[in-house]
Amino acid sequence: MKWGVVLLPLALAMTGCATVSEINESLPTMSVISGKKPLEYAHCLSEKLADSRGALQIEPQKDGVRVIVAQKYSSGPAAVFDIENRASGSSIKLHERISNVPIRPHDVRNAATECISG
Repeated sequence: MKWGVVLLPLALAMTGCATVSEINESLPTMSVISGKKPLEYAHCLSEKLADSRGALQIEPQKDGVRVIVAQKYSSGPAAVFDIENRASGSSIKLHERISNVPIRPHDVRNAATECISG
């Protein structure tokens, strides 16, 4: 328990604020294909993350949608989903703000995985 008290503030201090474009410049932490269409996948994310992250920002893009997930404990974006339309579903790339911090919340990644199929 003591390590959690020490590591959490340290991890939060290291992360700082990031913009959507800065997050999108990082390598994707997940790149998958789903049988769901972009809006269907975005709706699934909204349902899965409603309790932990609140409303997601969904922006139409040329070939799909971009979903911006808010940070859990402060303002600003935490993750960006680029969801592009494909002939039989969509391709999904997840970019996370603190992708190199192992003790980050995993609710976004879990929701992304759960929404791939089903």
